[in-house]
Amino acid sequence: MRIMKWTPMARIALIGIVALSPAVGHVLAAQRRPNIILVITDDQRFDALGCTGNTILKTPHIDGLAALGAVFTNSFCTTSICATSRASFLTGQYAMRHGIRSFRTALTGEQWQAAFPELLRRAGYRTGMVGKWGLGGPLPRDRYDVFSGFSGQGRYYPPKAGGRGPHLTQKLGKQAVAFVESCSQKQPFLLQFYTKAAHCQDGDPWPFQPDRRYDELFAGVEIPRPATATPAHFSRLPKFLQASEARRRWKVRFANPQLYQKSVKDYYRLVTGVDDVMGGVIKALKQEKLFDNTVIIFTSDNGFYLGEHGLAGKWFMHEESIRIPLVISDPRLPTRRRGRRVTEQALNIDIAPTILELAGLPIPETIQGRSLVPLLSGRARDWRQEFFYEHPFRHARIPMTEGIRGLRWKYVRYTSLDPVYEELYDLESDPREERNLAADPKFATRLAEQRRGWSRWRRRVR
Repeated sequence: MRIMKWTPMARIALIGIVALSPAVGHVLAAQRRPNIILVITDDQRFDALGCTGNTILKTPHIDGLAALGAVFTNSFCTTSICATSRASFLTGQYAMRHGIRSFRTALTGEQWQAAFPELLRRAGYRTGMVGKWGLGGPLPRDRYDVFSGFSGQGRYYPPKAGGRGPHLTQKLGKQAVAFVESCSQKQPFLLQFYTKAAHCQDGDPWPFQPDRRYDELFAGVEIPRPATATPAHFSRLPKFLQASEARRRWKVRFANPQLYQKSVKDYYRLVTGVDDVMGGVIKALKQEKLFDNTVIIFTSDNGFYLGEHGLAGKWFMHEESIRIPLVISDPRLPTRRRGRRVTEQALNIDIAPTILELAGLPIPETIQGRSLVPLLSGRARDWRQEFFYEHPFRHARIPMTEGIRGLRWKYVRYTSLDPVYEELYDLESDPREERNLAADPKFATRLAEQRRGWSRWRRRVR
């Protein structure tokens, strides 16, 4: 028998639902329980929003959501790759437990039974999925009331369209709006809205492909290069990273100043497109009189290098790769709780228990994340001080990685190499991760402590 953790909200909701007939329960549950929209973008790094500090990229609609809730300034993925991270969002589990390590693996039937979309649907929510599904196996059409997802990467433009025609972000936005317009105040809903943006169009000579309506956006703007995007920083990397897939992709995205400007501006234009469709979703919610009872969670599956350390892509444990944006908007919050910046560590595995608590449902014991609701309401105590990172994906040019990311110290271990290669960073004095202290005798004790911590975490997350 599966054991559940019951929150106070869950106990109250259960009493009310059990006492009512299904029809009446739906009506009152809609008044009591919020609608929930989970937006997961693709490869959007933590600082690619106006509300997270970007002074060039303007995202007024998402910034407006932040003003109604909170920006989590230290939000991370536990595995920086699409499929594994998305499985962690669904299950609230580390990869070592849910086992999704490739793009071909699907959730099992047993895993679905404890996944938040299934739990909310059984509790009376109307559920919808729009966009990039990102996991393997057949598309889970029968797991949702409305399913408009697609397998694989998808394409921003129709094949052979030459970068013309309807853009994928706009098409997905219209599908999300259509779902909202089909909902009712009589039944709460869950919408998962997963964009392809700002992911590259892999294998295409034009890697970042925004909507043509944004062609003139950022014209005349010079995007500053990152402080660590220098030959000197690249030369400090171990040889296996210099020969990695991340360097190969850097050559086709950021190798010269002109290419760098083109790629980053197009990346920002893709995010602008997402912000614009979010404006459409918000407008639809307000027109349907649903906005005031709708919690919107905006985040991304993983971070992304924009040339830092001479790299592109993600996968490795640098901050640019593992930090993600996280905005939670809840119009029901009192004014004094809105517009806050939450500094505690938040993880992708925290989203599932957050959604369940918002819906007033018990949290399965199999979930390894923690609900963020106490942080939103100011009730959090004894929050995490570190988390475990793992990247078990098999690729000839992407060495596997595990490590610990604490408030001050970061320990990185390339587990597929023989001998194992280690990194140790003091993020307090070295936030850009420019000095690997693992070989410094002065930090031998600290390194040994981090190794022991890594070993404990490995046993804990299984």
